[in-house]
Amino acid sequence: MKPIEPFDFWYAVNNTEILVAPKWILETFGVTVVNYHLVTELMDQVNVVRVREGRLQAARPELITPDEYVESILEGFHEPEAQEYAQWLRQHQRDLLILRYGFRIRKEDVREEIIHDSIDAVIDRIAQELRKSDRPFESLVRGVDEPWEVCLVKLMVDLVQRAGPHHARALRADPTGARHRIEVAFRAAAKDRSRMAELADLLHRERLFEEYQDRFFSLVRAHERKG
Repeated sequence: MKPIEPFDFWYAVNNTEILVAPKWILETFGVTVVNYHLVTELMDQVNVVRVREGRLQAARPELITPDEYVESILEGFHEPEAQEYAQWLRQHQRDLLILRYGFRIRKEDVREEIIHDSIDAVIDRIAQELRKSDRPFESLVRGVDEPWEVCLVKLMVDLVQRAGPHHARALRADPTGARHRIEVAFRAAAKDRSRMAELADLLHRERLFEEYQDRFFSLVRAHERKG
C-alpha cells in the first residue's frame, strides 16, 4: 500500500461515519472479532458503490503501569529531571491509567462487491439486515474509497472509546483476569460436576481458595444433593 499523505488521512477521517456500532463492547478478558461492512462511493462515478466486508480482531486490552511506560515516555528528557519525573509518576500511579489495545486487519479476509445503486439505498439495506441480526459484533461504516483503510482506523478508535471506561474499571479490580477466570470456572462447574477438580486447581493456583472456599463447598454440597 502506498504511503498515506496527511491530507488524505484527515480527509478520510472526517468523511467516515459509524452508522451501526456493535451491540456489545469489546471483550475485557479475551479476543474480540468485529465484522465490518464498509460502504464507499467509487470516485468519479455516479451510483456505483463498493461494499467491503472483513474482520477486525481486537486483542485483550492490557493495563500498563507507570513502571512499564515511564522509560519510553521520558526518552529525551535530561538527567536528573527525568528521574524526578519518573519518581512523580510512580508516586501517582494510582491516579494514572493507560490501556493498550491491539488490532489486526487481515487484507486476505476482505470481500468486495460492486453495487449499481445509490449509496443511501445500499446503506439502508445493510443497516436493516444488521439490526435484525443476533450477532453482537457487526458494524456498518460509511467512508471513502481511498484510502479506505483509514476508515477502519476510525472504527477502531470508536470501539476503544466505547469500551475504555468499562475496561478501566474491570482491569483495576482484576488486573490479571484471575477473578474472571474463576467466575467462568464456577459457571462451568455448576453445570458439570466433573469440572469441580479443575475449579479447585484454579483456585489453588491463583492462591484464592480461602477467599472462595465457602462458595466452593456450597457448590460441592449442591452437587451431592443432586446425587
